[in-house]
Amino acid sequence: MEDHSLGVREASGSNPDRSIMAERGPHPTLRIKGTKSHSLLGKKIVLGVTGSIAAVRAVELARGLIRHGADVYGVMSEAATEIIHPYTLHYATGHEVITKLMGNIEHVEFLGMEGSADIVIIAPCTANTINKIAGGVSDTTVTAFATTAFGSGIPIIVVPAMHESIYKSPVLIENLEKLRRLGVTVLGPRFEEGLAKIVSTEDIILNVEYLLSPKKLAGKRVIITSGPTIEPIDPIRLLTNRSSGRTGVELAKAAYKQGAEVTLIHSKALNLMGIKEVRVETAHEMIDACVNELRRGCDVLISAAAISDFTVEPLEVKIPSDGDFHLHLIPTGKLIEEVRNEFPDLVIVGFKAETNVSKDELIRRAREKMEKYNLEMAVANDVGKGGIGTEENEVYIIREGQEVKHVKGAKKIIAEEIVNELASFL
Repeated sequence: MEDHSLGVREASGSNPDRSIMAERGPHPTLRIKGTKSHSLLGKKIVLGVTGSIAAVRAVELARGLIRHGADVYGVMSEAATEIIHPYTLHYATGHEVITKLMGNIEHVEFLGMEGSADIVIIAPCTANTINKIAGGVSDTTVTAFATTAFGSGIPIIVVPAMHESIYKSPVLIENLEKLRRLGVTVLGPRFEEGLAKIVSTEDIILNVEYLLSPKKLAGKRVIITSGPTIEPIDPIRLLTNRSSGRTGVELAKAAYKQGAEVTLIHSKALNLMGIKEVRVETAHEMIDACVNELRRGCDVLISAAAISDFTVEPLEVKIPSDGDFHLHLIPTGKLIEEVRNEFPDLVIVGFKAETNVSKDELIRRAREKMEKYNLEMAVANDVGKGGIGTEENEVYIIREGQEVKHVKGAKKIIAEEIVNELASFL
């Protein structure tokens, strides 16, 4: 469905009295603000929605941005209002939706030379809208906002969504390249079922965070190990642990947002945008991959993986399921020990997990590990009280000569604190 004209219905609420709205206090939706992280706290984001069926994803995106701390203001083309009602986006953002440019000249208020917005995202963005923006046409609310953002240098993200045959139009391809040359960030699309679909909400938010971050790690190469290792027993069975790898993934994202070149070594294949992933399974593979990456040059290693302490000699056939069977456990190598021996001057951040010990004892053991391996920083947590395999954790960030920092909450927030602390001395 295509965009056609600037003359569209009024903002949701039919021009409500703003003073009355103010008296009601914050919109209930805003109670979720910053619940996932504070990475976009204080940022004002304009979310432009055009006439693609993917407009139904705008609610998820708006609320995701708010959960990271942002204030989101919706702008809809007339065609978009035929897909979702402006009230829907009003609910999602907690703010009145702009569907018509009126006396407040909203496009200039948000995106002019002294505009209050930090970035504009057009998601989904139709082929019609892409071609209009590239040609300087401003005949819808969304294209008018984009033209204004160009003139004031405010970052623009375009997230295409359309049929694959439309996406392959040479005119569209040329216009997308033109937008990229002009500094627009184009995300996706992803191809599926004959459609050029909108990319994931997670990828959009990660790129918003990247564009708006202060780039504290610009020019640095960071290697992160993450998640469990997997030790095969036979072709079916294996030894592993409860680690989910969430902390390592969030650390990789946090370092990437701050401008670092990031390599994540883990057992999954997540295809994280902007991050190099090296997939391994066993402790031996983890150590080898880490050392090989370090030999290419590195500024810091964050050793967040829960590497197995033991392995076995795997059998080539399935172990019978009846009767007794005894495993002979063989100690694996220690990643930090091997890395420190080969790279004595490398900055290393280590993790120390214990179970059911006091805070003082936990910190004491972490400091002991720091001293043994000459770590610049250690992150300690008691997994007996939670944190392993969960979305939240409670940790203590320890540096020599610095006050111990206690952080509790979502692992994304914890990762951001670790990276900020790292950036303070790199």
